[in-house]
Amino acid sequence: MQVQINTDSNIEGNQVIAEQVGYAIRDTLDRFSQHITRVEVHLSDENSDEKFGAHDKRCLIEARLANHQPISVSDQAATVEQSLSGAAEKMKHLLDTTLGRLSDR
Repeated sequence: MQVQINTDSNIEGNQVIAEQVGYAIRDTLDRFSQHITRVEVHLSDENSDEKFGAHDKRCLIEARLANHQPISVSDQAATVEQSLSGAAEKMKHLLDTTLGRLSDR
């Protein structure tokens, strides 16, 4: 499972962030790895550096499934880590549902 990380201009995309994101995604979605070809993670700061808000960090995760359309989820929180964790959990539940329906066919 390949993990690609994208950040906007307000979030620095460094090696530490890449390792944290890669670990979180692999830890949460590892049991689906035989179905996923690539996971794209998009991190952004909705209010930019100049404004602060309670839930201004956004994480969008898109999973590309073999022989199927990509699926995506997003989460907003106060920190990048919280939004990543929330989006990863949402993706885990969506993959459970989606792959469960596909196996029922």
